[in-house]
Amino acid sequence: LAGLGGGSASGKTTVATMIIEALDVPWVVLLSMDSFYKVLTKQQQEQAASNDFNFDHPDAFDFDLIIATLKKLKQGKSVKIPIYDFTTHSRKKEWKTLYGANVIIFEGIMAFADKELLKLLDLKIFVDTDSDIRLVRRLRRDISERGRDIEGVIKQYNKFVKPAFDQYIQPTMRLADIVVPRGSGNTVAIDLIVQHVHSQL
Repeated sequence: LAGLGGGSASGKTTVATMIIEALDVPWVVLLSMDSFYKVLTKQQQEQAASNDFNFDHPDAFDFDLIIATLKKLKQGKSVKIPIYDFTTHSRKKEWKTLYGANVIIFEGIMAFADKELLKLLDLKIFVDTDSDIRLVRRLRRDISERGRDIEGVIKQYNKFVKPAFDQYIQPTMRLADIVVPRGSGNTVAIDLIVQHVHSQL
């Protein structure tokens, strides 16, 4: 079980996908922490709609469900994963089923923020990308894919995303076994990770 941490829009998912493609083994599962946002109350939903809800805090995630899910996957059992909708800030009715695998990659901004969760991870990878690049990517993504406006994204970034990075995410870099600077552009680091995972398999 590999954990992939790093700031918002640092390229975690891209790095994870590159690792999976390069591994070229059957039975690899990619699990995103984004699936495990807690269900918001009505009041929190209103805050979210006006970019006043903090999605970049450990409290926004359902760590109990994450840990239970990863434990099951590590035992080779199948699990049900919630599907989160970023446009409505809510869980969809249907959940998806994942099956146990030889390699599990768990990626998310708070991947290293919980002590219980850390114990489950066999390999900890931190994707370190410049904050200006991350902000530009986040602007692009949130406007084109999540229906936000530029003011809202910048407000949310300054109010929550950046302080959370400084407080909860950046400090966890020292817990990582491998730090990947420049994210998906760093093919050497990705090759090394793939070699390591192969040797473990």
